[in-house]
Amino acid sequence: MSVEAELVPLLQLIEAGTPLHSLSPAEARDSFRKLTVDFRPPGTLAEVASVEDTTVAGAEGALPARVYRPHGDGPFPTVVLLHGGGFVIGDLDTHAAMARSIAAGAQAVVVAVDYRLAPEAKFPAAAEDAIAAVRDVQSRLSEYGGSEVLAVAGDSAGGNLSAVAAQHVPGIAAQLLVYPATDVLGEYASREENATGYFLDQPTLIWFIGHYADTASDLADPKISPLHGELAGQPPAVVVTAEYDPLRDEGIAYADALAAAGVPVHQTTYPGLIHGFFDMGPWSPACQRAIDETIARFGELLR
Repeated sequence: MSVEAELVPLLQLIEAGTPLHSLSPAEARDSFRKLTVDFRPPGTLAEVASVEDTTVAGAEGALPARVYRPHGDGPFPTVVLLHGGGFVIGDLDTHAAMARSIAAGAQAVVVAVDYRLAPEAKFPAAAEDAIAAVRDVQSRLSEYGGSEVLAVAGDSAGGNLSAVAAQHVPGIAAQLLVYPATDVLGEYASREENATGYFLDQPTLIWFIGHYADTASDLADPKISPLHGELAGQPPAVVVTAEYDPLRDEGIAYADALAAAGVPVHQTTYPGLIHGFFDMGPWSPACQRAIDETIARFGELLR
């Protein structure tokens, strides 16, 4: 099928702007915030019981974090949310909608983590921060959801970091990987088919990884390409991809590899949708349905 009709005006607006890969990292961060925060329709964020700013431990010091608590009586599962943005852009505000939706829809306490970004902090800084943050939250579950259930979640680069954390922190109960980047060096048809015109494009992917990684050996490291990590014994996963996304095929490849390693996996590729659809519910009923379905499946793994 073609791209969902509701997304066409949004894509036209994005195409009319300045491509991220032609900006400096600071300019790209500002552009992404305008799209995800300033452009967000008022009144569209999911309701939660409370939101609290805090810190969690990173690999080299404290990291800003934000705790979202659902309505109702606990104990609840705890989910560490790692935001997307190609390891270069994104923050707690740009992913507030995703954090709130998971907290409300999965009835979980969500701890969103603001890990260090490139190029100021190159690989493996983000990966090591993700691992350290998940370990820290795991050691203090009584302060968050209160149950023994800990999960990780993330989109795009955050899906990458969630997969990496799951491979390095024993005891995680579930993982939600939304259009994750999993194999930087791999060759996939979706990167060619969806190279331009669908929000995330191939030049921007190259720009992201160029800021994050220094060497070819970095790109083969499982901490940046988790498809090449140890997958046996990984926690059950919900993996979602979008039809018109350059990362589609590597997300599917990761789900297939998990399944081949004996890991329970639910994988869905949503037709007509694009990279970033998890933040596009206010403009597209199809995106909102995909968001709701995904969070419901993830919530089932947390019970």
